[in-house]
Amino acid sequence: MSAQRGTGTGYADRFMRVQQAFVPLGPGAHRLSEIAKAADLDDSTTSRILTAGTYNNTFVRVDRGLYQLGSTVADLGFHALAEDRLSGSEASEVLRGLRNATDHGLVFLYMRAPFGTAGRQCLDMAVGDSDLVELGMTPRDVLSVTRSLRTGASGRTILAYLPEEIQKRVAADPVPEEAGPGVLRDGGELLASLAEIRDQGYALGRQECMAQWNSIAAPVIWDGAIWGAVLLLKPAPVMPEAPQHYIYATITAAARLSRLGGAWHVD
Repeated sequence: MSAQRGTGTGYADRFMRVQQAFVPLGPGAHRLSEIAKAADLDDSTTSRILTAGTYNNTFVRVDRGLYQLGSTVADLGFHALAEDRLSGSEASEVLRGLRNATDHGLVFLYMRAPFGTAGRQCLDMAVGDSDLVELGMTPRDVLSVTRSLRTGASGRTILAYLPEEIQKRVAADPVPEEAGPGVLRDGGELLASLAEIRDQGYALGRQECMAQWNSIAAPVIWDGAIWGAVLLLKPAPVMPEAPQHYIYATITAAARLSRLGGAWHVD
């Protein structure tokens, strides 16, 4: 089985390919050459990505030329994606379908960090031939800044289905400096939005993570528990308000991923 591929271009896609290369390689440490082969990248590019990832603990250098994923959280996430019920091709097909149904919107799949940790990680995306840097999104925006559940439609969607004590803790956290002008800065307003998300089954974001980008997110539910979220991004001038058919398409994509992963229900 080959590593699941992102469909973007540029550094962000290559970074994700290196992360996802650990799926077929299995747990533990692996040689740079093995990781590069699984990611379908040259050794030099893979080495630069692995080195950069050690600074935020995405990867850990355990010995000369040997690397492993930086936490069991990421390990569990990628192995979950590797399961037959949510194979790379099936999940990627869902994301591409959502992109096509929303006039070539940018689509991302986020996984929540397990064990109650208030974080998320981007696992796959469907952005066609778009260069995220040219669109004003740096690899750090996609892979690092958006890890917080304090900001963004996908973050709030995941947070809405986590225990109340985690919600309150996140609401009390400071707003990341990189957040967009539409971020919900008041903790009470943030908490109130979570109840609305649970009621309607989706979240709308207006320039929350980045200026000039609006979003729609819907939860991916496995066996009654939140697993992650599907996020649709469109430029604010193009999507000042979310059309109903975009909302429906996003919810439908999340439901399909939920069915691939497990039972889709929320008590």
